[in-house]
Amino acid sequence: MAETGLGIESRRPTLYGSRHAISAGHYLAAAAGFAVLEAGGNAVDAGCCAGMALAVLHSDEVNFAGVAPIMIRPAGGPVVTIAGLGHWPRGIDAELFLREHAGAMPVGVARSVVPAAPDAWITALRDHGTMSFGEVAGAAVRLACEGFSMFDYMAGEIAANAEACAAWPSSAAVYLPRGRPPRVGERFVQRDLGATIQHMADEERAAAGRGRLAALEAARRAFYCGDIAQAIVSFYEDEGGYLTREDMATFASRYEPAISVRWRDFEVFTCGPWCQGPVLAQSLLMLERAGLAADRIDDPDYAHLLLEVLKGSFADREYRYGDPAFVDVGMDELLSSDHLAQRLALIGRARAYPGLPPAVGRPATPLPIAGAVPGPARPDTSYVCVIDRWGNAFSATPSDGAFTAPVVPGLGIVVSTRGDQSRPDPAHPCGVAPGKRPRLTPNPALAVRDDGSVLAFGCPGGDMQVQAMLQVFLNAFHFGLDIQDAINAPRVSTWSFPNSFAPHEYLPNRVRIEGRYDESLVADLQRRGHDVERWPDFTRGAAAVEAIFLDRSTGFYRAGADPRQPAYAVAN
Repeated sequence: MAETGLGIESRRPTLYGSRHAISAGHYLAAAAGFAVLEAGGNAVDAGCCAGMALAVLHSDEVNFAGVAPIMIRPAGGPVVTIAGLGHWPRGIDAELFLREHAGAMPVGVARSVVPAAPDAWITALRDHGTMSFGEVAGAAVRLACEGFSMFDYMAGEIAANAEACAAWPSSAAVYLPRGRPPRVGERFVQRDLGATIQHMADEERAAAGRGRLAALEAARRAFYCGDIAQAIVSFYEDEGGYLTREDMATFASRYEPAISVRWRDFEVFTCGPWCQGPVLAQSLLMLERAGLAADRIDDPDYAHLLLEVLKGSFADREYRYGDPAFVDVGMDELLSSDHLAQRLALIGRARAYPGLPPAVGRPATPLPIAGAVPGPARPDTSYVCVIDRWGNAFSATPSDGAFTAPVVPGLGIVVSTRGDQSRPDPAHPCGVAPGKRPRLTPNPALAVRDDGSVLAFGCPGGDMQVQAMLQVFLNAFHFGLDIQDAINAPRVSTWSFPNSFAPHEYLPNRVRIEGRYDESLVADLQRRGHDVERWPDFTRGAAAVEAIFLDRSTGFYRAGADPRQPAYAVAN
């Protein structure tokens, strides 16, 4: 085990297995997916099982009717991505939020986009899995109907958002079941949610005689065309929302091309610029081009370079990223040698760039007002990865919190509120438009080594996601830490860009750093012009990375899970 002097050695070991491994944002989700693996299911079966279980176990930050971006590498095959991201209702007015809400995005049904997660899970199962929807959704139904023990993190998030829950009777019925937030150790039951998922399984079972594909389609239609869709649309009509039966019935998750970059002996794969995934790819290339010479993660020169590189990549996210069906992002240009060189030329080794670096190659969009008061912290997103005995790899980042729109009565779900990652100004690359997708923060990733080794990794954490994933990847494959130590290690972060969530606060030169770093690093960063704010040790604010590395040189699956939330890995 690596010795770093940064207090990472005492937090969990890497788990080694010879057959398969799973890591997920809650231990019961990992256990459910592992049971599928042990029963002969593949990585996609197990990943979909755990992903749907997370929509029960973490319904504060993952919604069954939310988003679920998925990345899959079939054994020996090309990497595919299922966007799992819904679009704005086709009848919404692009100018709505500017005209009627003074450029703000109000809480409630107005920010909802078409729910994508159920279709994404079923698409993955249909094309890459082996089991039925009912088989992989069984754990989610059981956990919803029988309940589970409320845990610290979720209890705290519900308590922090109790006022928001109380504003909607349907939400209060779920999240304030005794007229107050659930306490740690109390049984938390979501029967309506369990019944919604079970209805889809029942419809699948009724169609089983027509074959597996027809049965899966019956489960999907139950959500998007049947009684569930009708209940959603009727509620939204009553609440003044914009979702229609046509929006639901015509939705299908898209297969989108993965972004791939070469980093040493790895091919690293991220999702496209409909999410923030390419920030990870661009940052790796910039760091390598700049010369990554540090041999310790607490080297001040490394920390400064890392932060400045991320600022440059986030600048391109701000000025360029959006739904590629609507926006000419120019990813090839952003990853080109010329563009990387122009970005690196803006980085001073002794001084932080003052704020967000400028646009390069295209006109800049206006930035939000610097120092705007942040909105309420919103719990959002979890993660699951699986690699099976055949070498199939699965990486998914299901998401959407429960506190910015009401629960649909009788269904136990909150329809995706991911619209709050669009800008109210339709002129922005990720601005609102009918049928357009918001720019998503969740971004699962995979990496494949030249020897056939495979890494699946990702995390929750909003704008911290790519920052944490980048550091864990470098901790493992540049600094040489084992997977769990790479996860445990303290993290630094920049916030010198407009936040992805409304109200999109912009904090020039703000750096947040976990407490285990020595004060000398803080002082050095401050001397270079960074505005440093201390985080506690092992804070969930620094994201919660899960990862599995199938090491072909040894044949072992090496799995880790972040102690910053109740995530666990299981390997055999």
